[in-house]
Amino acid sequence: MARELVIDTETTGLDYENGHRIIEIGIVELENHLPTGGFFHYYLNPERDSDKRAEEVHGLSREFLNDKLKFSDIANEFIDYISDSKIIIHNAAFDVGFINAELTRCNMKTLNDDMIIDTLILAKKKFLGQSVSLDSLCRKYNIDLTGREIHGALKDAKLLASVYLELIGGRQSRLDFEIETENNNLPEDQIFNLNDYNKNKNLKSKKNLEVNEIDYKLHLDKVLSIKNSIWKRIKN
Repeated sequence: MARELVIDTETTGLDYENGHRIIEIGIVELENHLPTGGFFHYYLNPERDSDKRAEEVHGLSREFLNDKLKFSDIANEFIDYISDSKIIIHNAAFDVGFINAELTRCNMKTLNDDMIIDTLILAKKKFLGQSVSLDSLCRKYNIDLTGREIHGALKDAKLLASVYLELIGGRQSRLDFEIETENNNLPEDQIFNLNDYNKNKNLKSKKNLEVNEIDYKLHLDKVLSIKNSIWKRIKN
């Protein structure tokens, strides 16, 4: 089965090269383009303050994060969880840059480009010249943004999973998933199967319509009275 992981992070600022750190990481698991319900989520102690603007975005204070695990505490679990799966990220350069900076601090192998699918690139190709932020894409696909006044890594990963499925034509996959889920709650003999229905139903043949001679002659006279009638041309 094709396993994909949709990842989002929240950080103390915009530039990992200036010492900014990951403070939240959220991952949503997909298999064969369907959500499994599996996820990976941690708040992390960055051992530093967030920039004021960054904290306004994610709402995570230093006080809230002080007693959380450090990235080094969950690094092995993170690597084990992602394994060799494809990774779905929106604006991959940002998140992958931060993740790899954290892995480098732990003297661990970093993520490589072959693992990454960047939904920002997919969206730019599909919506040329249009805004392709996560919010904009959610609005384009009528994905509910309720509660996103404050960003959250797991919340945004779930939103991105929905956007990704839409970008790759996954609305049908999502519909199939919903139908399958509903059917799983029904007794087997109550599950409707369209293929079986088409195979087993008796199709009644159409009855031939009978036209009496008077009606036929009236119709023929009407047709022949039409100037340049196509029927005259066919007859000739």
